[in-house]
Amino acid sequence: MAEPRTPWTAFDYAVVDVEGNGQQPPDLVEIAIVPIENGTIGTPKSWLVRPPRPITPMARRFHRISDDEVAGAPTTAEIAGELHTALNGMVFVAHNAGVDLGVVGRELPGYQPPQVLDTLKLARRLLPGRDSYKLGALVDAFGLADGLPSGLAPHRATYDAIVCARLVAHLASPVDGDPLTLTDLLDTMAGKASTGSSADDPAATLF
Repeated sequence: MAEPRTPWTAFDYAVVDVEGNGQQPPDLVEIAIVPIENGTIGTPKSWLVRPPRPITPMARRFHRISDDEVAGAPTTAEIAGELHTALNGMVFVAHNAGVDLGVVGRELPGYQPPQVLDTLKLARRLLPGRDSYKLGALVDAFGLADGLPSGLAPHRATYDAIVCARLVAHLASPVDGDPLTLTDLLDTMAGKASTGSSADDPAATLF
């Protein structure tokens, strides 16, 4: 556990986004991991993954990844070592983190992050009263996609992980106050330091 007044920038983070095949439970099709070290967003790493089951038409409409595109991709087992290297010892961050962590946990049995930050819960509590807490809405509201290469697109893992990394940095470093600590973020996410937002909006999604 973080010391109460240790700044959030003292910890290392792995900001994760996964894209699935639409099956239940979903199999991994794409994963991106963006490190944050010393408060600086690093270079993303991403992998296409060959799932054991086909990609459903609905999932394909969101991320536009076809079965043909992943036919020659490695399986999760073949990249497990790389994923563990990128994740181990890092605070796990994602938007609606339970979904991404659920997929990663099924694909990497035994993986357990030291802490988890959910930017969806953080945004609801630190930015009360917004019409939408979908990642795309927050990206638009705060210009989180500014300067990204034109080849990146929403609902692809690299784009979503980068803007999520920018979102957590934005939330943790308010312009009108001191940077938050990791303890602040964990307590806020858990509802111990609510800024006035009510219960989580059940209608919010990953998109």
